[in-house]
This record gives sequence, C-alpha cells and structure tokens, in this order.
Amino acid sequence: MTSRERLICALQGGKPDRIPVAPWGMGNIRRESDLGQQLIDCTDILYSIGCGGDDAFLGHTARIHTRTESDKTITTYETPHGPLQLVLRHTKRTTGRIEFPCQAPSDVDKILSIPYEPPVIDTGEHDRSLDRIGEKGLVIVGVADGVCWPAELFSPQDFCLLWAEAPQKMIELVEVGTERLCYYYRALCGAGVRTFRIVGGEYVSVQLGPQAYQVLVVEPDRRLTDIIHEYDGVAYFHNHGPTTRYYDQLLQIGIDAIDPLEAPPWGDCDIAEAKRRIGHRICLVGNLDDMEVLGKLPTETVLGMGRQLIQEAGPDGFILGGTASGTYTEPAARNFIALAELSAQMAG
Repeated sequence: MTSRERLICALQGGKPDRIPVAPWGMGNIRRESDLGQQLIDCTDILYSIGCGGDDAFLGHTARIHTRTESDKTITTYETPHGPLQLVLRHTKRTTGRIEFPCQAPSDVDKILSIPYEPPVIDTGEHDRSLDRIGEKGLVIVGVADGVCWPAELFSPQDFCLLWAEAPQKMIELVEVGTERLCYYYRALCGAGVRTFRIVGGEYVSVQLGPQAYQVLVVEPDRRLTDIIHEYDGVAYFHNHGPTTRYYDQLLQIGIDAIDPLEAPPWGDCDIAEAKRRIGHRICLVGNLDDMEVLGKLPTETVLGMGRQLIQEAGPDGFILGGTASGTYTEPAARNFIALAELSAQMAG
C-alpha cells in the first residue's frame, strides 16, 4: 500500500498492510533536508491545509479594519449597533490577545447584526497539495465547527460566563455559525474536498462539560458530519484533553476518526479501553505526545510504547501518531521514522 492508501484504509476502519505512523505535517523539519525526505519516504504524513475559510462566520463583505499602534494590532468590526474590537499585543517572543471582540451577551446581537454574504471558496492550495504530495501522505482540510465562533469572539472566562449566564445566546451563535458552515462544507465537498478535520470540540469538553457538549458540539457537528458523508468523505475529529467521558457522545456525532486521544497527564485516554468502547466504529489516532514523549524520550522507550499501542489498538482502525501539534522537532521526527520501521516489522 502507499501511504495515502494505508491512511484511508485505517480511517475507514479497515486493516491496512501495516499500522500507519502519521506525523502531523512536517513539524519543524525542512522538506528539502535529508531528514525531511526520509520522514516523507518512511512514514505516513497527514498534511493539514486551509481552504479560504477565515471568513466563513462573518462572510466576505463584513467591514473589518486593522491598524497598528506601537506593540498592538487593533482590529475593528463595524456592526449596525456599534463597533467591536480585537486587540493583539506583540512581544519579541509571542503575540497574544489582550482584548476580545465580545465581552457581554449583548455583543452576540451586535456580531449577528453584521450583514452576511457567504465566503469565497478557494481550493487552489488543496488541489496543489494533492498534486505535490501524491501517494506520499494524505491531505486533510482543517475546518472549524460552530462553537469555534464564540470561542474566538469571547475570552475563555467570558466564554464560560456566557454559557452560565446566557446559554440561549451561546446556542444562537453556535446555531447561526453552524448554518453558515453547512454552506461552506457543502461548497468544499462540491469542489472536490473529501477529507476534513473538524476542530472546536475541546473548547466545550475542557471548559463546559458533557451537558454543554451535547448541545454545542454533538447536535450541530452531526449536521456537518452528515454533509461530509453525503459526498462519501471522511470526517476526522480533533479534541484535546480528557475524552473518556465523551466517548458515547463522539459516537453520536458520527465521526470516522478522532485525535489525539492524549494519555495522562495531558488527557485521560487508555487506548485499550478506547478500542473496546469506540475503536471498531471510530478510527483512533494517537497518542504519543510530540514534545514530551517523541521529542524527549530515548528511541528504545518510544518503541516500547509504540509496540504496546499497536498491540492494544490495532490491527484495524488505528493510526499511530502524536498530539497533532505540527510543532515537533528532529528527535521526534527520528522517533516517528523508527516507529514506522517497527510497524512494518510487526506486520511481518
């Protein structure tokens, strides 16, 4: 099998010729380097790209202005009921949000008052990536779900307070966002995209809990997954943090695969338990931490952990991967390669 065939087989719950070993992108490894070429040749890389969805929520005609003042970038959203403002502060090391556009439930009405026109769909990068990567890996289009909208508009504290104090406003925002995403997903499917990675669930699972997860993630994301499946596509789901108590709800969404299923202390996933409960209906992707395991531990130790994961989660519907951070460095890259060699040996 080629890497692409191997990954698709596993994502669809099948048994490939060996367990795929899938770094998330190239990390910090230059594609042109010797190590980069070895990584491409030996492993089964998942390549994530975007398709012009930055304006999927607000639409392409929203009036947005950006200016720079000293160490700050200020973005103003013009609404019929007054402006909203996002402020980023820059240092030599990083950039962070110090003011979010929405700070109170009434701001939901402001953001929803902006006249909406659907975004322009651009699959050029997707199409070019398919040609460039070929059978060496699998191209996945990263897409938001509806709860990403309030999670981006409100600070983490105000996001939680919105659910506690004005849950109907949160639900309204997610419902409108999901409706707009339905158009976006369908347009991408119509343009030939078939593999999607849906992000956003962790905002709710980590901060709000199962009751909110049912309303804000399960029910709206099922609509998005249904659209993908209408076109025989793959719905791959991303959800950091503890996930064990959400297994039944993940099944309700109807997803085909989930990452990163983090092991303690970053999450609570026992891969053998995950396999028993959901692993024959959802492809499991994970769960070696990119930085703390793959990037730091000796190869012999990593191979021992990998062997156990393959035995517990394989041989069908499992992809051995990291935390899908896309930030791994050279030691992790070399361990990914060693794991791929282990997978081939174990397959006989």
